[in-house]
Amino acid sequence: MSDNLNRYIQIGDWCFELKMVRALKVDEYGKPYNAIANCNINGDSMYVDGLVTKSDEEFTKDDFMTFYKFTEMMGLDNFAYHRYHNGKSVTKEVKVRKPEPKVEQSIEEPAFIKLVK
Repeated sequence: MSDNLNRYIQIGDWCFELKMVRALKVDEYGKPYNAIANCNINGDSMYVDGLVTKSDEEFTKDDFMTFYKFTEMMGLDNFAYHRYHNGKSVTKEVKVRKPEPKVEQSIEEPAFIKLVK
């Protein structure tokens, strides 16, 4: 994504740096949520900590892509999360692709080819 969020705000002699985010899965802010996660940012990485869903809710591919997009918007290189898979504790690290800069294409005039004998 081209719109990176600022991770810090400077006011006078103070810099306020975004280091932790609380994510809620909810249709409208203020309503009861279906899942919650704490996200800690360190350098160019984010760790999704304490991801908890309601007992009947699964962490879906769409949910995963939402975290991916947020990490991308923040301009981070990767994020990691912990989960249990097949009864085993696993930490997954996900690399975030950097958007390729847009290159303006110039239209070049075709070169003349002259046949000679």
